[in-house]
Amino acid sequence: MAVENFGEVFALVCAVMWASAVVLYKYVGESMSANTLNLVKNILGLCLLIPTAFAFEGLNMPLLTTTQWLILIASGYFGIAVADTWYLQALRHLGAGRTAIVASLYSPFVVVLSMVFLHERLALWQWLGFVMVLAGILVVVYQRSYRSVDSSKLIKGVILAAASVFLTASGVVAMKPILVNDGFFWIVSLRMLAGILGMLIFLSIKGQVNSTYQIIMTGNHRWKHIFVASVVGSYLALLFWLAGFKYADASVASVLNETANIFIVLMAWLFLKEDLTKRKIVGAALTFAGVVIFLGLFP
Repeated sequence: MAVENFGEVFALVCAVMWASAVVLYKYVGESMSANTLNLVKNILGLCLLIPTAFAFEGLNMPLLTTTQWLILIASGYFGIAVADTWYLQALRHLGAGRTAIVASLYSPFVVVLSMVFLHERLALWQWLGFVMVLAGILVVVYQRSYRSVDSSKLIKGVILAAASVFLTASGVVAMKPILVNDGFFWIVSLRMLAGILGMLIFLSIKGQVNSTYQIIMTGNHRWKHIFVASVVGSYLALLFWLAGFKYADASVASVLNETANIFIVLMAWLFLKEDLTKRKIVGAALTFAGVVIFLGLFP
């Protein structure tokens, strides 16, 4: 099978990798602020991306136009420095359940943006699968009752989560035409570098570089888990995520990425000993059926 036909597989593998990282980040706890944790995980990811780029592509930098370079830099800054930080902040305001519901806006955002800017279209059975995937995710993450949440925190958390997934969706749709160029690993590495530099500039403007360094160097951090989560989330998941968008339509890859929420539920049951209720099982089955239909794997 040609590599161009593996885009859907890459997107599903990304979902598994990202779910694994999320479970690890949940275990890490609250020892770092969202900004600090985002910076650390991305630096660790970049330390793996650059050697990978050297190994596969040498010093052959991608040949991009000025506009494409600007898009790459903007995608790195807004999609990594800003979006990831906002997502981690939303988790602290809303909790995992509510954040996951809001994050389900990701694939609708990508589908709509892909139709507008990339002129992609979904077949009728794919729309059916799309609806089933979202329905299954909502069944899994919806909870009838939540702990009391301050209204201001609730509003702020919803805005942060929605804005985060919109920036992520916008960034990857904008990157889609660039990913078809040669130099895939360098493109991914330079995008990550743009995000890290953006975060460092932001911290410098706020005068928080020294305090952030002190937080990283001191404190009771679970470095082993942070390192593994960074390798899985900021390296492996990132590569498979962008590879999925490179070799499949953006709308298709985004829907398959959404299955990460189902994998999170299953892994939380296996490794964190969280309850696996009938509702979660039904939601997982509905999502799986939606993926099968979406990919046209039915007889």
